[in-house]
Amino acid sequence: MFACVKAPGSCGELVQGAIDGRSFLVTCPIDVYSTATLTAHSSLLVKAGPKVQAAVARTLTYLAIADPAFQLTVQSVLPQGKGMASSSADISAACQAVALRAGKRLTPAEIAAIATAIEPTDGIFFPGIVRFDHLKATASRYLGEPPPITIAVFDTGGEIDTLYFNRRRDLMGLNAAKEKQVRQALDLVSEGLRTGAAELIGRGATLSAVANQSILYKPCLETVIRLAEDYAAVGVSAAHSGTVLGIMFKSNRLDCYEHCIAAVRQACPEIRFIKTVRLISGGLQIAGVNDE
Repeated sequence: MFACVKAPGSCGELVQGAIDGRSFLVTCPIDVYSTATLTAHSSLLVKAGPKVQAAVARTLTYLAIADPAFQLTVQSVLPQGKGMASSSADISAACQAVALRAGKRLTPAEIAAIATAIEPTDGIFFPGIVRFDHLKATASRYLGEPPPITIAVFDTGGEIDTLYFNRRRDLMGLNAAKEKQVRQALDLVSEGLRTGAAELIGRGATLSAVANQSILYKPCLETVIRLAEDYAAVGVSAAHSGTVLGIMFKSNRLDCYEHCIAAVRQACPEIRFIKTVRLISGGLQIAGVNDE
């Protein structure tokens, strides 16, 4: 038996916060992946970290797979602790690979239930761009397909523990305080996805990033936003519980792209350019499956 599943990472979230006391995020999937590969083995061998091991155990129980005999390996170039959905990508790819071993396919909702039992999770394994309850997985809503957007990803430094962050005692109150801006940001992004207007998506993402400064401050964000405007970007996304920022450009308007990166590097030497990515539709990719 062989199975290979790819899951996208993210450049933070397009929006994150709470409305009427219910937490949610809007996914920002990108074309950088974690890959789970499952092959036949004499016994169960999971070559991955403890979160993936826990997800595999929960998947085996959920699917009632007894006496598993396979090797699972997870490979990823997504950095940890940055808000790029590295754990969510690892876990979701691993869960689906195990399901394929049993001749089944998990729905995104089933994967979400398994993942959120381990830690708060991104919804990058849902198709398209979605609004998703990252804490309880009780609700998801498809918002649309993204227009062509290219993102320059920067790291503001350090690492954030997602589990610890979401246990903050002051988080509920801080989310309530920014609810007005989050509602506006969600409306802008939703309309942008409905109409294919990258400018509205960028405006909404920027509004949510600024609103989140009271919860997790990003150094140089104001300067990055100003430079993004100067160089014809549509907006700036942020990891609301991570360290990355993304300057968003229409993919057919990249004349100023490299100049913008250079300007940010000069104005904000404390943050680091990571790479160029594309905003994509979310969802798992089954790269291969067959019997050996």
